[in-house]
Amino acid sequence: MLPKYHADITRTALKNTFSPAAIGRIVAANLYQDRLAAQIGHDEYHFDNNAFDKGYAYIEEQRTLTVAALRANDTASAWAAFGRLTHTAQDLYAHSNYVDLWLSRQDTTHRSPSEIDPVDQDVLASPDLHSGKIYMPLEPLSFIKFLRPLVMPFLPRDSHAWMNIDSPEQGPRFAFAFQAAVKRTVFEFEKTTTGLTEELVAAFVGR
Repeated sequence: MLPKYHADITRTALKNTFSPAAIGRIVAANLYQDRLAAQIGHDEYHFDNNAFDKGYAYIEEQRTLTVAALRANDTASAWAAFGRLTHTAQDLYAHSNYVDLWLSRQDTTHRSPSEIDPVDQDVLASPDLHSGKIYMPLEPLSFIKFLRPLVMPFLPRDSHAWMNIDSPEQGPRFAFAFQAAVKRTVFEFEKTTTGLTEELVAAFVGR
């Protein structure tokens, strides 16, 4: 997802749960995952290059850090870890063919984006699930607007440049990716807070 949409997804998912200050810190950590240094050599941050196992492991690592920080009374670190977690979870839907696979399994193609299941186990376990590959050195050039038309014909169809649905410019599937990411963010909050005391959850949400 482009930064604007990561922020919109996170705020939409958490606005009724977290305080504005907490959401601000979570969003900032989420967006920091798209800095240049995090784009190179960190497929696990974005589910790129079919790094599904690494991506899931990274999410669990950040969940562990979130809970540990809360228990240490360090809410700032908890928000930062949860922000990183949400970025990775959200990118699953924009950087893979999850949406396509989910739609292909429905009785009709006339489905509303709000109906998408972000944790459909048949899709998540499908051998057909794959994410965009980063083909260097052409891939970065595809993000430069005036170079994109020149570069795209030379990139394979399984490249990130062709596969991503990071913005509405990629067509109607973006709405499905957006809603899946919103639902997955809520899911990750619920999973992270399961088993925590009321006091820790209150500290986490900043209420």
